[in-house]
Amino acid sequence: MLAIVNPAAGGGRCGRGVDKLLARLAPSVAVEKAETRGPGHATELAREAYRAGTRSFLAVGGDGTAFEVVNGLMPTEDRVALGFLPLGTGNSFLRDFSDRGVDHAVECIEAGARRPCDILRLRHEDGVTYSINYVSLGFPADVGATTNRWFKPLGRLGYVLGVLTRLVRLPHPIFPVRLDDDAAMQREPCLFLTFSNSKYTGGTMMIAPQADTADGLIEHVRMGKIGRLSLLRSFPKLFDGSYVDLPQATRRSVTRVAFELEGPLDVMIDGEVVRLHCRALDILPAALDVIA
Repeated sequence: MLAIVNPAAGGGRCGRGVDKLLARLAPSVAVEKAETRGPGHATELAREAYRAGTRSFLAVGGDGTAFEVVNGLMPTEDRVALGFLPLGTGNSFLRDFSDRGVDHAVECIEAGARRPCDILRLRHEDGVTYSINYVSLGFPADVGATTNRWFKPLGRLGYVLGVLTRLVRLPHPIFPVRLDDDAAMQREPCLFLTFSNSKYTGGTMMIAPQADTADGLIEHVRMGKIGRLSLLRSFPKLFDGSYVDLPQATRRSVTRVAFELEGPLDVMIDGEVVRLHCRALDILPAALDVIA
């Protein structure tokens, strides 16, 4: 296996702890290590290794590291396996399978446990971006951009501060989208739209409680207009997924989404904020194997 390591993940915790974990794997798994040098480098390392014949990978870091590795691998002609050593800040994806973090990940790698996993494919004016976790427009992307700019060194606390900062100005934009073969576009003002492959984001927030990583479906949640006080009162519900029962929220499982956006905007993809002009989103069923 090739372990693609982001030593800066988790405020440097990844770089300090990775060698001990790889040594723990050594008796049962042959692992080579490649460290990233900056944003986007994990994508390059994964792509180069795949071209050279590697078919088993470890994303060592957080959600952003896994996101980059996935985008270096997709689309694949041969079957690829991706494992995780969650040493970053968010580590959202693995929570769909266990809350035991690193210990669960190591046990799965040692056992060679594999399961099929869907991948989200987002088409935009600049090309194609792949997601293993989720895609979101609106409030989560705004919070993510604010957190990355001002509070990222604070970890999960930084995300909470990002939420509070964005509450000062709480817009409800219109994101015109068409779901599957619906005749009409959705054009109602909303706080956010999310399109999920897995349940969790931000480490412990259950943004899509009914998502399944292997059902061939995109779990779509739309939060309509909601006031500041109601949002603050409902914030704890994000951690157990019960926020989807609020009267302002709707959910639906879909396979395709078409966007009619006026231009580029901030998009949250697997914990990373990128500025894109989105065109369409679909699902690639069982596109790779995850070791989880």
